[in-house]
Amino acid sequence: MSDPHFLVITKGHPFEKGAFFEMLDRLDGQHTHVEQPLAASILDPALMRPYDCLVFYDMPGITFEPGGPLYHEPTERFKTQFLALLKEGKGMVFLHHAIAGWPSWPEYRRILGGQFLYTPQRVGEAEVQDSGYRHKVLHEISVVNPTHPITDGLPRSFSMTDELYLYEVDEPNITPLLTSDFTFQQEHFYSAAAVVERGLMHFNDGWTHSSGSNLVGWTKQYDNSRICYLQGGDDPEAWQNVHFQQLLNNAIAWASAGV
Repeated sequence: MSDPHFLVITKGHPFEKGAFFEMLDRLDGQHTHVEQPLAASILDPALMRPYDCLVFYDMPGITFEPGGPLYHEPTERFKTQFLALLKEGKGMVFLHHAIAGWPSWPEYRRILGGQFLYTPQRVGEAEVQDSGYRHKVLHEISVVNPTHPITDGLPRSFSMTDELYLYEVDEPNITPLLTSDFTFQQEHFYSAAAVVERGLMHFNDGWTHSSGSNLVGWTKQYDNSRICYLQGGDDPEAWQNVHFQQLLNNAIAWASAGV
């Protein structure tokens, strides 16, 4: 296929716009940008037909208040339109904090293959603790699926400095692409709830979280759509990494080819 035309969806989490869009400009194809909440009103099959792929760098469904976050469920119209996109086969790539989006809509977690939780929540029958974060981690990423188109052209391992998550990953329902050599245990992370509820950055006193997955990239199929999640991409240092750029370039091409 020709170079893709992809729609980039942002807002809900702060980021350095200039450096982010400079990185996107270096990728193949062309992109159009739209912010939330407008994006939620236009994500239907008819309006999305000009785009080969959707790239999510947003975090909808959360409003951060002094006492803690408020979670908003998407409208029934949004759910219907979004699921229709997936039935039609629109490819989707989710980056970094996008995995925290729509926390009050359980289907969104199933679409992405995981979830970052800002506060403890019930997930199915289980009470799950809030997720953890750690900024500016220099870690080694290993390619576990070297024959996949998304890892084409990458070395079998490479270094990257980025924010990492201790989060929920639905490992039985995804196809692994990338793992990290970092230790995904609570003592190496900080509580997300401590930040959003009490304003305490880099705090984990009294916080408990089970050991987590070291997967930092995967794919899955949802209905007729190709889905890719890449955990990297917090800031300009990550965006300037040539291997991250190659990953994202490949992910967009792979998701677009499923249309």
